[in-house]
Amino acid sequence: MARIRQLLKDKNFSLLWCSQIISNFGDRLNQMALIGLVYNRTPGSTIELAKLLSFTILPVFLIGPIAGIYVDRWNRKYIMVSCDLLRGVLVFFIPFIITHSKSMTPVYILVFIIFSITRFFLPSKMAIIPDIVHKDRLLLANSMTSTTMMVATIVGFGLGGILVAWLGPQGGFYVDAMTYFISAVMMSFVALKFKKKIDTVTAREKLEIIKKTILGDVKEGLAHLRGNKDIRMVANTMFLVMAGVGSIYIIIIVFVQQTLGSSTEHLGLLAMFLGTGLFLGSMGYGRFGANICKKKVINAGLSMTGFIIVIFAGTLYIWPSFFIASLVSVILGLFAAPIIVSSNTLLHEVMADEMRGRIFSSIEIIMHVGFLAFMILTSLVAERVGKASILITIGSIFSIIGAVKLLKGIKKKAV
Repeated sequence: MARIRQLLKDKNFSLLWCSQIISNFGDRLNQMALIGLVYNRTPGSTIELAKLLSFTILPVFLIGPIAGIYVDRWNRKYIMVSCDLLRGVLVFFIPFIITHSKSMTPVYILVFIIFSITRFFLPSKMAIIPDIVHKDRLLLANSMTSTTMMVATIVGFGLGGILVAWLGPQGGFYVDAMTYFISAVMMSFVALKFKKKIDTVTAREKLEIIKKTILGDVKEGLAHLRGNKDIRMVANTMFLVMAGVGSIYIIIIVFVQQTLGSSTEHLGLLAMFLGTGLFLGSMGYGRFGANICKKKVINAGLSMTGFIIVIFAGTLYIWPSFFIASLVSVILGLFAAPIIVSSNTLLHEVMADEMRGRIFSSIEIIMHVGFLAFMILTSLVAERVGKASILITIGSIFSIIGAVKLLKGIKKKAV
């Protein structure tokens, strides 16, 4: 705890950490408001929910590659502040569109623009950490940064489900807009202490940089990803994780709504318990996991999370108890958190400063290809197959793959 307190005494890291708690709280609230909006207009439809969420993912492929390039060229702090301000303004207008239009098309367009801006924000948030924190504190800082998402999940989903049920989706969007504005103000006071100056090049080299095309930079980022086995391993793992998340995301939302008989309240509270597990798992791993092989942590985490998903679906289907579902959600978070922390830390350790934005953007694309493809596939299958069966099948596949990869790693090291 002494090391954590020392890190939090760093004003710049504390401002980043707190601003992201607020901003990510808004993200989760926005997500609950969108789910509530779809539930109000087309209750129980996996296809309509998948359609709306597709517009949050398409910017990953269309905007992500370009965004990563400019994250490496622009001031990352200014990118984050500008993105929060723009997203706050746009989210503020969603209730007006809902009130004055029965069509979902304007909402789709606005959601697409908001998440296009997010494509610049996310790689900046991941790439800025080594600019603020000394390399000796990276593991702990990544653990603390992961808790940003976890704390936001705990509060955002839990309160978000209740707020959306109480205020309606429109009220949720208004609160979400305010969180972005507050986050932007806090982030504006952060100073980049360890930012490396990469502008020390000759006039001829500067001319070559100017001549570089966006396509060339994208190819360079992908080539760097392919050429480093550790980065490639993380990319493959994150594709697998996001394919699994995409497979169960829509299904589990509708499954919980149907088994527990509510739109957002129980869903938000279960996500809150999941966030509690993620928070505790991140803090525990950040405190005690420095000497554990990160690849083993990732593979063991995959195997255990798959097994727990099977337990969650089977238990809730046979015995729809909110208490049991909450307990299993906490356990799921405990085992899932080290996967995220290990992956991000491994990336920071092996990638060059000037490539961070491009690498994170490339991995974002890989992750969301898996998420989008499997989300659409399972949404279509769910119209004909029981949702509990889908969740149990996906969890089993996860568990087997993680166990096989872990055993292969152990045998390889023994040889």
